[in-house]
Amino acid sequence: MAELAMLRVFKHYPKNKIIFIAPLKALAKERIIDWKKRLEQGSLRKSVLELTGDVTPDLKALQKADVLITTPEKWDGISRNWQHRSYVAAVALVVIDEIHLLGQERGPVIEVIVSRMRYISEQTGNNVRFVGLSTALANAKDVADWMGIHRLGLYNFKPSVRPVPIKVFFEGFSEKHYCPRMGTMNRPAYKAIQTHSRAHPVLIFVSSRRQTRLTALDLIAMCASDQQEAAADGGVLEFKKPYLHMDSEEIAQISEFIKDENLKHTIQFGVGMHHAGLTEGDRKIVEELFVSKKIQVLVTTSTLAWGVNFPARLVIVKGTEFYDAKLKRYVDFPLTDLLQMIGRAGRPQFDDCGVACVFVAEEKKNFYKKFLYEPFPVESSLADQITDHINAEIASGTLQKFSHCIDYLTWTYFFRRLTKNPAFYGLKNDLMGNIADTINQYLKQLVQKTVDKLLRAKCIEFNKEDESLVPTTLGYLASFYYLSHETIQ
Repeated sequence: MAELAMLRVFKHYPKNKIIFIAPLKALAKERIIDWKKRLEQGSLRKSVLELTGDVTPDLKALQKADVLITTPEKWDGISRNWQHRSYVAAVALVVIDEIHLLGQERGPVIEVIVSRMRYISEQTGNNVRFVGLSTALANAKDVADWMGIHRLGLYNFKPSVRPVPIKVFFEGFSEKHYCPRMGTMNRPAYKAIQTHSRAHPVLIFVSSRRQTRLTALDLIAMCASDQQEAAADGGVLEFKKPYLHMDSEEIAQISEFIKDENLKHTIQFGVGMHHAGLTEGDRKIVEELFVSKKIQVLVTTSTLAWGVNFPARLVIVKGTEFYDAKLKRYVDFPLTDLLQMIGRAGRPQFDDCGVACVFVAEEKKNFYKKFLYEPFPVESSLADQITDHINAEIASGTLQKFSHCIDYLTWTYFFRRLTKNPAFYGLKNDLMGNIADTINQYLKQLVQKTVDKLLRAKCIEFNKEDESLVPTTLGYLASFYYLSHETIQ
């Protein structure tokens, strides 16, 4: 079925390129592995190319490729100079995964990509089709309108609609401080495994590398403690490893290739760890052991929720907070991230049911129970990062006058939400005036602030007489090397 669907896609776009934009490198790598098997082999014979921060192919390879799999930032950097890159103008289909991330920190990049590709389509006359994939949205129609998707192409299912049924349990914890609260969650996590998934794969999501180690060691200790108690009641003490599903010789051989000492210890008991601090080799070993069900429990940081498609009957979300280094405090995971974690339970390819246990601070329990499956509207965060994106368009020659900048903003998702929810963006409508005039004045002020910042950073020159914008050498450098105007300044 999948190959038939792809054949139809390539029938529509025989000579044009297809771009798949994944928000994370891990997700891009998963697509690369899967699509190379599907597209490059068999009857299709279409070339698939990775274009990320880790991999930048040469110009010939980019021009020959049928499918490019890339991250938003990489495609933003590449497409900024689209007039001099023919393969950018040759794109006919853009598939964007996790497009609900529009409302988060990386949202402006996704927003700029779509706006630019639509602008390129209008300038070149080549029709570009967009496919956006996301969780359920309260304002899906706004996103569809901005992407140029008509009503017949919009499908917005309820969050509860999924191919594999899932049961979600919430448990509140009253400890005030973060670390003690995480510690008290370990025993309930162990009990959840015993209750819901004694013999099936288990994913435990935690917020930090340190928590992966502490959680894994605690699970092993509890398992040993239970066996000692059973022996004290008259049984024979013979320590078993219920989470390890291979013989001791095999795991001993595998552990010799593991560099991380903590992982080398926990893997002996069938409990793996997965986080960005591990070497790529260690991560690959853990992934293969978990997918092949040779180890039963995997304790991982939240980034895995967006990455590899692992089998898991039970998912435990151990805490809904993480430490934000910028804000220097603990903040809540976005609901979309939490949905991704829960969604890892009961994957269609591997299972027919799933269970998720969400451990939260007691005061937040009712909030998550009420709003987890009640989608929020996605707002734009472009205004916070507009300066660097405007500079990129000026450097590429797309924006040459002050008025062009205002026109450019009307292509964005930010503009559509500004007209629908002005108060969210700090726009106070004068009751005596016209809303259209108010929005126009707001956009002029925003562009003026942006131009002033770029002038201070010496990225542009501004002629007040004809309101023309000219990029400087520093402006070109900022755009080409993907630097912030603040760094340039």
